Parts: sequence; C-alpha cells; structure tokens
Amino acid sequence: MDKTNPEKAIKELTILLMYLTRFNEGDRFGLSLDMAWKGYDFDIINELDKEDYIRQGSHRSKSVAITEEGMKLAKELLHKYNILDWK
Repeated sequence: MDKTNPEKAIKELTILLMYLTRFNEGDRFGLSLDMAWKGYDFDIINELDKEDYIRQGSHRSKSVAITEEGMKLAKELLHKYNILDWK
C-alpha cells in the first residue's frame, strides 16, 4: 500500500470525520441539510469549502453543510479506509 501525503490525509480524514459525525438539520432553508461541527483546522475547512465539499455560510457559524460532492467523497473514503457507514 502506498503512503499518503500527510496534508492529503488530514483533508481526507477531516471530511470523513465530518461525514461520520454529521447531523441533519431537518427542513432548514427549505432543504434537508447534513451538517457537521466546525471543530477542525480552519485552513482545511477553507480548502474543503473552496473545493465545494462543504458550505460554511457565515464564517461565524459553528457548523458547515456537507454538499452532495462532499457526501460522495466521504463515501469513497469510507471504502478506501475500510470503515462501515453507520448513519
């Protein structure tokens, strides 16, 4: 198995942890959004936002919305890291 670059691993594991610890806001803004808390490195959060895996909304917000692309990536990472999806 090839070694993964630490920066790439941090980004992958951050979106993966956001996915695994997500909660659903129900009908927020007319949408059912999967959300995660922002308790991660802000540079990584900003990168994930730029890459359209999450939406921060207000930078003062304590949570982020995981986009469809973010959900798709996280599910791929579950397979890569051999983790069961439990929600």
